[in-house]
Amino acid sequence: MKKIINDPTTIVADALRGMALAHPGLLRITEDPAVVARADAPVRGKVAIVSGGGSGHEPLHGGFVGPGMLDAACPGAVFTSPTPDQVQAAVTQVDGGAGVLLVVKNYTGDVLNFETAAELVAADGIDVRTVVIDDDVAVRDSTWTAGRRGVGGTVLLEKIVGAAAESGADLDTCERLARAVVGNVRSMGIALTAPTVPHVGEPSFTLAEDEMEVGIGIHGEPGRSREPLADADAIVAALLDPILDDLPFAEKSRVLLFTNSMGGTPLLELYLAHGIAERMLAERGITVERRLVGPFITSLEMQGMSLTLLRLDDELTALWDAPVRTAALRWGA
Repeated sequence: MKKIINDPTTIVADALRGMALAHPGLLRITEDPAVVARADAPVRGKVAIVSGGGSGHEPLHGGFVGPGMLDAACPGAVFTSPTPDQVQAAVTQVDGGAGVLLVVKNYTGDVLNFETAAELVAADGIDVRTVVIDDDVAVRDSTWTAGRRGVGGTVLLEKIVGAAAESGADLDTCERLARAVVGNVRSMGIALTAPTVPHVGEPSFTLAEDEMEVGIGIHGEPGRSREPLADADAIVAALLDPILDDLPFAEKSRVLLFTNSMGGTPLLELYLAHGIAERMLAERGITVERRLVGPFITSLEMQGMSLTLLRLDDELTALWDAPVRTAALRWGA
């Protein structure tokens, strides 16, 4: 294992200290429990958007904290759910009196711990709602989840609902929009290599040089199948076809296409794959109106990629275009 670390047991805390120094004025980071909050939180009269999950998927979630996106994120240990006390502390830090929306990826630990935290803060009189994202079409159940996994669609959900909250939308509206995104977004990923969790010290699984894992999860969970390594056209088709089959992206559909690196795939290859995906969608009469390309929800250094399609309408498009100012995503601000 080759990594730029001192002690595997303190890697998250050490990284958070560096993150705080890198983004003064934007983020406020506490260590016990670990919470990444926007520096001006709480914003009075604004719905607070809170998310979180295991570390190792950076920039998710801490990189998306700031005006126009998340109010706070709870970073767990690497590939490990944040604890209920983390979520409770995050909610308490950023509650501005208009309620709190929790965005939770569909992993068993995340769901249970966020539910526990929601019960605790509700007992304190905070109006809290929870929306679970489950956009991965690769598998229906896995060792990590009951139902589909939450993957790349999380980024799009956090941006859209964060923009709504920033504009002054109430909690009911933010929840409605979050559920609209969940109902209209689908993703699938592929791995060429495995990630190495620092405290484990060896790859999560083994792939031969001529193999790829189709439908991989963001923690290195198994996918649909292990296949011979294929060229870029075949890889993109293997990701797009199940997405298009799962949710009717009919001819003349308007979509946002998110082409994501799992951490180890360079932009040279990612842009190549994105171009192929745009071409294949155009051949089906599907209009790509918005795009996001880059490493935005990763799995440490895993080589691989995922594709996410969100079916757009005018409301979702306007919220996607709205200003955002975070460490990892920034435009119009």
